[in-house]
Amino acid sequence: MTDAPALYEDTLAPYACKPSESRGRTFVEPETPSRSCFQRDRDRVIHSSSFRRLKHKTQVFVYHEGDHYRTRLTHSLEVSQITRSMCRSLHLNEDLGEALALAHDLGHPPFGHVGETVLNECMKEHEGFDHNAQTLRLLTRLESHYASFDGLNLTWETLEGLAKHNGPLVDKPIDYKNPPQSLPFGIRDYLPENDLKLHTFASAEAQIAAVADDIAYSTHDLDDGLRANLFKFEELKEIPVVAQIIDEVILTYPKAPKNILIHELVRRMINRMVGDLMVETKRRLKALDPQTTDDIRNADQPVVAFGRNMTVAVAELKAFLFERMYRHYLVNRMASKAKRVVTDLFNLYMSEPECLPTEWSQRAGAPMSEETSRVVADFIAGMTDRFAFREHAKLFDLNRVTL
Repeated sequence: MTDAPALYEDTLAPYACKPSESRGRTFVEPETPSRSCFQRDRDRVIHSSSFRRLKHKTQVFVYHEGDHYRTRLTHSLEVSQITRSMCRSLHLNEDLGEALALAHDLGHPPFGHVGETVLNECMKEHEGFDHNAQTLRLLTRLESHYASFDGLNLTWETLEGLAKHNGPLVDKPIDYKNPPQSLPFGIRDYLPENDLKLHTFASAEAQIAAVADDIAYSTHDLDDGLRANLFKFEELKEIPVVAQIIDEVILTYPKAPKNILIHELVRRMINRMVGDLMVETKRRLKALDPQTTDDIRNADQPVVAFGRNMTVAVAELKAFLFERMYRHYLVNRMASKAKRVVTDLFNLYMSEPECLPTEWSQRAGAPMSEETSRVVADFIAGMTDRFAFREHAKLFDLNRVTL
């Protein structure tokens, strides 16, 4: 239980996460009179080193390809805005939703999804790499700001939401003191300290943050792809829901310049997706009639979801982006460079851990050991795109004399 005054709890739905009902933090701390426990979680995320690094981590385009393309930081802010708006409309806890939205991508390595794929391949003999699990690892182990504990000591509800925002990770209760090997390393390593009830769904706030992530990256990657000329308006008419909105925009603003048409398309897509999500979510909540947060967690399906038609439309949009954007030759060329950078750095640090910065090499074990592999993965995952390029140049450019 938290001692912070619950000034706004009477405005929340009965199944919303309330600060006064929080299961607390791993390390007990006194609460503050001016902020709830979930506000403090959000603030700790914002002030973390990992959050600052998101400004130079790729969404799709690498940092030097243009100042107007999205990064992990701008994406996280956009997810936060959508999450907060939906939480407010549904009388859920906005602060918890915002904390989850801002933290959800902290574990991503440099170079977007290709960076994660390559790092996971490098770690295949060492329990692999998963960005969701790495987020939990960062927030409970690697962030180092406090004298009394490692990590940020966030509330149970925030850690739970980050671990299983996409749904249960196991199909039945487990002995959390001895978690199964099938769980991603960062989650399995932390679980003996804190039972996150991985067999249940997360809170409604966490479910909203997860779908808000889908909405943000689908629509905003569409925006970035159009502005980068990776595909044209006309090609988007292959997707029925997008074609309908394009026709509306062009009919309403026939003389508008391209940049305005793009913005109108994207904002209307977001509005339509959010509107559909709200309708279906309210329908599911009415059918379930939850009275507590545990009613949400123990439901037999998520309470936050798109309707059937919008689910199909979102899948069609993702398929289009995968083929026309994520596999575009210009994106593939940078992905190819990224693969070489991550692989080269991993192999060198594994065989020569003494080349790691001092604070990291002191944590490593013998060359090529299991202990060293996780230290190397943690170090590379924390890199920004530009730091990874610079580190690679320092170590592999034989003509470079300064390190």
